[in-house]
Amino acid sequence: MLDEATIARIADDLAEAERTRTKIPRLTSQFPDMTVEDSYAVQNEWRRRGEAAGRRLFGHKIGLTSKPMQQATGITEPDYGAIFADQVYDTGSVIDHAQYSGVRIEVELAFVLREELAGPDVSLFDVLRATEYVVPALEVLSSRIEMEGRTIVDTISDNAALGAMVLGGRPITVDAVDLRRVNALLYRNETIEDSGVAAAVLDHPARGIVWLANKLAEHGDVLRAGETVLAGSFTRPMWVHPGDTVHADYGELGAITCRFA
Repeated sequence: MLDEATIARIADDLAEAERTRTKIPRLTSQFPDMTVEDSYAVQNEWRRRGEAAGRRLFGHKIGLTSKPMQQATGITEPDYGAIFADQVYDTGSVIDHAQYSGVRIEVELAFVLREELAGPDVSLFDVLRATEYVVPALEVLSSRIEMEGRTIVDTISDNAALGAMVLGGRPITVDAVDLRRVNALLYRNETIEDSGVAAAVLDHPARGIVWLANKLAEHGDVLRAGETVLAGSFTRPMWVHPGDTVHADYGELGAITCRFA
């Protein structure tokens, strides 16, 4: 495993890349023996620094849970990252494109928890009981590491490529609809670019939360009451550019719109 000084240096490099809107070389090219546990140590250092600076943890994101996302990245296992409150936008927001790098959009569902979920033996039914409501969400992806040839070690270190999230639509309880069959149409500048159904996320979007709660237990962490968890995308990542308007139509769950300036 990497020593603490190396982990801190990687965190410094990622922070500088975020500040300058640039990308650093793949960590797997710099440290060929770097492990998944090393990459989570880097991510945890990034999170620790954020909380020490006064940022409030809003929740977590889960990535790479669907076949479209795995095919788009060439990575075949999920990962997770942390979300701070200052990374959350409401529908209708105008978002500064320049604050991110390699900007893409994903269509997801967000689970808002009313009860704590602590692994290692969390089940699908535990997640459903612990969820206060589910709400449509978009994830804004931003990469601080070069994208070509990335592995899961690179994406985890990069906080699972999280840039921001956008919440909107109509919150629902888990028994109000069949969550597996929630679908969405994704538009860019009034042209449909993609569509998907939530069952693409591990056959049920709540299974992403199951995976996360049990994975966090391996790292001595839990999902806390009040946290919001992005369950994973059921569309491929869509590139966006300055001036683009993004609209996601979730049918009976409403819609989310944002514009990138």
